[in-house]
Amino acid sequence: MFDRVSGRYDLLNSVMTAGLHHSWRERAGDRAEVVPGDAVLDICCGTGDLALELAKRVSPGGHVVGCDFSEPMLDLAREKAVERGIEAARFEWADALNLPYDDGRFDAVTVGFGARNLSDLGRGLAEMRRVLRPGGRLVILEITQPTRPPLSTFYSLWFDQVVPLLGKLAGDSAAYSYLPESVRSFPNPRGLAEKMDAAGFSRIRWTVLAGGIIAIHSGVAGE
Repeated sequence: MFDRVSGRYDLLNSVMTAGLHHSWRERAGDRAEVVPGDAVLDICCGTGDLALELAKRVSPGGHVVGCDFSEPMLDLAREKAVERGIEAARFEWADALNLPYDDGRFDAVTVGFGARNLSDLGRGLAEMRRVLRPGGRLVILEITQPTRPPLSTFYSLWFDQVVPLLGKLAGDSAAYSYLPESVRSFPNPRGLAEKMDAAGFSRIRWTVLAGGIIAIHSGVAGE
């Protein structure tokens, strides 16, 4: 599915979020608290926007690995890195539930709009914890569901009717029907925090943005 939508992914993201997804990624980058020289892993990196934002922050001397299981997405990320002259990021295929990286390799791990796509969230969080050094930071940027009207009413209308229509117009209604389904099945902010705690993270906190549609979670790998 992600292979199919890769060519339209960035455009539809901008349409569906009115371009705000860029500022949300910047906020996630702030929460990661990376500094020059750090090593960062961006899981489910898609077309690379968050990884490239982080790469600017770890330069000079640091590097970012963006990984995904969709090669067409990775190809677009590599093209962006070349176009923007960003050399501190590289992009490679990896399974988020079985990461091919050594224990404690990274200073920070991020996931932007990808955690809800993991078939086993607990296992994915355990892998993120494994590859983080003690004291390293995890940041998860994800869509969530507002619970109070009128925003919850608008949200339901937008995600259940408008988003699939946009997907249909783009030629892939199934992919964009999947989006609201994946959000509904994902834990709410408190539930995600509890899963992070169970996976061995501490100092967990979250911030809800855009009236309750977006949540940024952070936590620290057990020291």
